[in-house]
Amino acid sequence: MSTATAPTPTASSTAAANRGKVTQSRVLKSEWIKFCSLRSTYITLLVAVISMIGIALLACWGTANRWPHLPMAEKIGFDAAGRSIDGYVLAQLAVGVLGVLVVTGEYSTGMIRATLSAVPKRLPVLWAKLAVFGSVTLVVTAVASLLSFFAGQSMLASQHIQTTLSASGVPRVVFGTALYLTLVGLFGVAMGTVTRSTPGGIASVFGMLFVLPLILHALPSSWINDIGPYLPSNAGQALTVLHSEPHQLSAWPGCGVFALYVVVVIVAGAVVLKRRDA
Repeated sequence: MSTATAPTPTASSTAAANRGKVTQSRVLKSEWIKFCSLRSTYITLLVAVISMIGIALLACWGTANRWPHLPMAEKIGFDAAGRSIDGYVLAQLAVGVLGVLVVTGEYSTGMIRATLSAVPKRLPVLWAKLAVFGSVTLVVTAVASLLSFFAGQSMLASQHIQTTLSASGVPRVVFGTALYLTLVGLFGVAMGTVTRSTPGGIASVFGMLFVLPLILHALPSSWINDIGPYLPSNAGQALTVLHSEPHQLSAWPGCGVFALYVVVVIVAGAVVLKRRDA
């Protein structure tokens, strides 16, 4: 009587199994390819960059042109670094929308089914999307912030009111703007994961960043001082100014509050992604 023995795995079969294994690095590579293959990626990031540089030139040219006629109080409180990166207000719209589209674009085309079939654990897909989008956005917005800064200072130089990148607090303003925009984009990715809808995700981002501060102004002034600094956009934008105004959070505590909002929505997105059908 013979005893059946299990076949011994060969080197070739082990290598084939490893080639087919889903790893985080492979999911990252897949998300990178998808992100780079979308025309909306280039268009939206280009809009963000052009907006920042264009508004920097316009805002700083206007300030330089009016400088001799400005009140002394306004001259004393002038923030040359902050004025040159004013374009981030428009750029955050583009970055936030792109963050939503990174997720909801796959739901609208049905490609998400193939993605989640290839990565059954699901969460590696979300981590990869966040990592790819966050890395690209941070680099692009940092470059845009630098270009905006130098473009703006070239306009202010005509009145000798420019500043330098090495001046106290200026690097934090310039690169803090890039960090703020990156957090806005990650917020969009998370909202897109929660809503799975492009209109719903964009409306949620716009509501949290723009509508809430407007609603706050309808409340009593004491509420504005108590609640306003802790709203997502108000907290995050503390990074973009050289000196915080009264009743505002300082730069890094404000960044921490905004980052906490982003983390909470990411966790909500992770829970939704694990529990819902594609």
